[in-house]
Amino acid sequence: MARHFVTALIALVFGFAGAAVFSFSGWGNSQTREYLVANPDILPAMANAYQEQQSRESLASVSSEVTTPFPGAVLGNPEGSRTLVKFTDYACGYCRISTEDIDRLVANDPELRVVIRELPLFQGSDVPARMALAAAQQGKFDAFYHAMFAMGSTAPENVMAAAREAGLDLEAAQEYGASEEVTAELARNQVLAQQLGFSGTPSWVTGDKAFEGAVGYDQLAKAIGS
Repeated sequence: MARHFVTALIALVFGFAGAAVFSFSGWGNSQTREYLVANPDILPAMANAYQEQQSRESLASVSSEVTTPFPGAVLGNPEGSRTLVKFTDYACGYCRISTEDIDRLVANDPELRVVIRELPLFQGSDVPARMALAAAQQGKFDAFYHAMFAMGSTAPENVMAAAREAGLDLEAAQEYGASEEVTAELARNQVLAQQLGFSGTPSWVTGDKAFEGAVGYDQLAKAIGS
């Protein structure tokens, strides 16, 4: 895998740098290769730049859809001028850790709107995801979101306990959670994640940036610009 990665990087550099910078300056492939051997740090730097470019291009085609929330599935200020999108899974430990970062961001920025996109990837995590969208439909998403993550696992009894703690109408929530509307939303989120190249959770979108991982408060705040 490492060899393939290096090969891809070299191809990337020769494809872009070789055809542009080095060719423009009159360098041949042998001189380009010598330069890269002497300056290996340029390879990951160019790979990161390329990945960021690809991410921006992918995001541009779906930006409006990604940042438009499922009705009610929002934290912070629903009318805020800054938007952070979180693709999340209640069975994901890193998603759980990131809830504190989001709470801190919301507390420090009254203009922040956090759009939550339910992306159940782990076995059984579709159950709390469906209940979360039912909570959004009842106007109690924030309460369920925090109660569910506080449970520590997505066992069915924990989902029901979180729903009760959030004050949901349980019968209505279970019925709505099984609806085609909720099924369509979960499928939509899967497609959006694939289009953005996300392979796991948490994954994030803000402005023209799309990235993955529990990156921490500072990096999220920097990305948002708050």
